[in-house]
Amino acid sequence: MPVEDFIIYVYCCVEDAYREIVKTPLRRRGFPPKLTDSEVITMEIIGEFMGKDQDKSIWRYFHAHWHSWFPDLGSRSNFVKQSANLWHLKGLIQQHLVEKMNALEQAIHLVDGFPMPVCKITRAARSHCFQGEAGYSYCAAKDEKYYGFEGHVLISSEGVICGYTFAAANIDERDVLQDITKGLSGLLIGDKGYIRPSLTEDLANQGLDLQTPLRKNMNDSRPKVFVTQLMKIRRLVETVIGQLTQRLHIEKVWARDRWHLANRFIRKLLAHTVGVFLNKLLGNPLLHFEALVEI
Repeated sequence: MPVEDFIIYVYCCVEDAYREIVKTPLRRRGFPPKLTDSEVITMEIIGEFMGKDQDKSIWRYFHAHWHSWFPDLGSRSNFVKQSANLWHLKGLIQQHLVEKMNALEQAIHLVDGFPMPVCKITRAARSHCFQGEAGYSYCAAKDEKYYGFEGHVLISSEGVICGYTFAAANIDERDVLQDITKGLSGLLIGDKGYIRPSLTEDLANQGLDLQTPLRKNMNDSRPKVFVTQLMKIRRLVETVIGQLTQRLHIEKVWARDRWHLANRFIRKLLAHTVGVFLNKLLGNPLLHFEALVEI
């Protein structure tokens, strides 16, 4: 659809969710900002889809091309500050849309992680960013060590992001899994990195059946057809992570503190979820973002 229509669709989606979530004013002191919270979040989501993944570039894009649509758009510093202060609300809107799509009730969910390097490993010792917060790890896909964080996402069998977090890269992905699977039941598919008997048992007590491929030195009594089907289904989470990294650049760490990093991280997950929600509304394949807007 044309960009004009896309902006309207996104704004209506955000504003409807905002009205259902926010029952009392978010600000108790001072004057409210001229630009509404729904307008700011709409601009951020549109910016992400247009490839403007930094606050500065989003502000410049709307100031140059859509100022008549957002006449109360003020200075860049005010926009950036208001955006960062809304990080929690963005998370609530994302979860609201997930619930509207009944993604948490689906029988199958998938989980995986991805690296979020702060800097090259050769610069890590000299870097002052995220000291005491980031960590060292190894990325098998790129066959290299890195310093930073690891993002973790849980998706439904349709590709809806149902749970997420990020943690220091040296924290075992198995140690954060239960944080993003609370309240879920059914089948959970992961890769070999999630193999841990005690974790499987804890999840089973919760009602989750964790299934992963086994290592070469482990005996697998499951039918080969079952394992093959599991791995076929698991490709979907790789597709979603591919969209998050290639289209939305979620793995890039431009922020210099955890607050702004969390805002950037959640904004991209919200943008992806809004895209899926609108595709569902319009009857498009849920992950076919190319059908949403003409860039």
